[in-house]
Amino acid sequence: MGPTRVRDLAAAVAVTTVLGYLLVRIVYRWFPPITVWTGVSLLGVAVAVAGWGFYVRARIRDGDIGVGVNRLHPLAVARSVVIAKACAWMGGVVLGWWLGVAVYLVPRRSELRVAAQDFPGVAVAALCALALVIAGLWLQHCCKSPDDASADAEPAPD
Repeated sequence: MGPTRVRDLAAAVAVTTVLGYLLVRIVYRWFPPITVWTGVSLLGVAVAVAGWGFYVRARIRDGDIGVGVNRLHPLAVARSVVIAKACAWMGGVVLGWWLGVAVYLVPRRSELRVAAQDFPGVAVAALCALALVIAGLWLQHCCKSPDDASADAEPAPD
C-alpha cells in the first residue's frame, strides 16, 4: 500500500463533480433545504483525524512506538494509515459532490430563490469536505517512519 497520490484524489474529485452535476440537474427539485449545518459533521471528523495525526507524529518523533506501557502499538499506526486513506478518499468524493451541486447552483442563484438560499450551505459543506481531505493526507504523512526515505518518493508506476 503506497501513499495516496494527490493527482488520483484530484481525478476522483473531477469525476465526482461531473457525475454530481449531472445527477443534480435531474433531481434538484426534490432536494431538501441545504443549510450551513449540512456538512459540518465532516469538519468534526477532520478535526479528530488531524488531532490524531499530531498525536501519532509526536509519538513517532519521541520514539514511543512499540509494545509496552504508554507506547503506541505499530498496528495502531498501520490502522491509522488505513483511516487516513479512507478519509482522504471519502473527503475527495464528497468534495466532488458538493462542487457538482455548486456548479449547478451558481448560475441559477439570480433566477431561483432556493438556489441562492442553498448556496452558502453547499459552500460550507465543500470546505468541510476539503478539510477532511487535508486531514486525511496529514494523518497519512504523520504515520511515516522518520528514517523511511522512500516514503517521500513517488511510487513506481504499475
